[in-house]
Amino acid sequence: MPDGDVGGGGDVGCDVGCDVEGDADVSGDESGDVSGRRSLDGKVALVAGATRGAGRGIAAALGEAGATVICTGRSSRAGNAASDYDRSETIEETAELVTSLGGTGVPVRVDHLEHDEVRALADRVRGEFGHLDVLVNDIWGGEQLKGGPAEWNTPIWQHDLDVGLRIVRLAVETHLVTSHFLLPLLVEQPGGLLVEVTDGTTEINASSYRISVFYDLAKASVNRLAFSQGHELAPHGASAVAVTPGWLRSEMMLEHFGVTEDTWRDALDPGRADGPVAPEDFATSETPRFVGRGIAALAADPERAGWNQRSVTAGDLARAYGVTDVDGTCPDSWARW
Repeated sequence: MPDGDVGGGGDVGCDVGCDVEGDADVSGDESGDVSGRRSLDGKVALVAGATRGAGRGIAAALGEAGATVICTGRSSRAGNAASDYDRSETIEETAELVTSLGGTGVPVRVDHLEHDEVRALADRVRGEFGHLDVLVNDIWGGEQLKGGPAEWNTPIWQHDLDVGLRIVRLAVETHLVTSHFLLPLLVEQPGGLLVEVTDGTTEINASSYRISVFYDLAKASVNRLAFSQGHELAPHGASAVAVTPGWLRSEMMLEHFGVTEDTWRDALDPGRADGPVAPEDFATSETPRFVGRGIAALAADPERAGWNQRSVTAGDLARAYGVTDVDGTCPDSWARW
């Protein structure tokens, strides 16, 4: 998403759908919901970092398409002491959402920095499902650590070192640990898909400074992870793709502007007195389901190997597969970059 989940730009896309590029036909009904085709029936996906935001949206979209979705994270109804956030969202809520949309949600509480917990997760998945068809590395957890705009652009020698290194651990080490233990399940049979969720494509991040040295390194590194893991997965018939959402109307973002998903456009009113006014680019923001629908369509594409090692936006996937957001639009907040 554009810097710090509070930027963005570009034009709001079509009102009904996106122009389709290519021959894939997995878009489902005209609302952009891939579940009409049940395109992932019988498939097993794991979304690491599924508690809220993009992770929850991706899990939900995979559920729309009929997949069994293992939803992991640190925030559970049993407690969230391990989380960097003190928030109410839980993995159980995400799993219930997946099931309500037509999939099968399976919540598993995991701290992806803890090797033993991730190893146990892999053992459980192997025992219950035998393999994975889709693995989504969406673990983040550094939204508060990166600070607000007033703290951005702080030179590394003035930055809190412990905070900075925590950002890198949460954004990169978690993905490495998860891949180490779970990719063996993805290569059990040909066709597996690994999705690395980040902020900014390889091209964008190569020419843009992103908030701080630590944040910049973290988000650029995840793109590289998709490239390098794609190289290692290809001989096994599997693929890796880096995907970046746009300006996400996450739970935290809606809360920041004092709006809900139903009233989010109120944040654009320059005369509002009941909360902060969002920049005009907020008009091109997207729900977390939008990036999820693109990923679900990619996972259902029999030619998905053609995307291996690429770094793309949610808008890129939407245009390729003809999916839309829940309101029928096709936003692209990266268009101006």
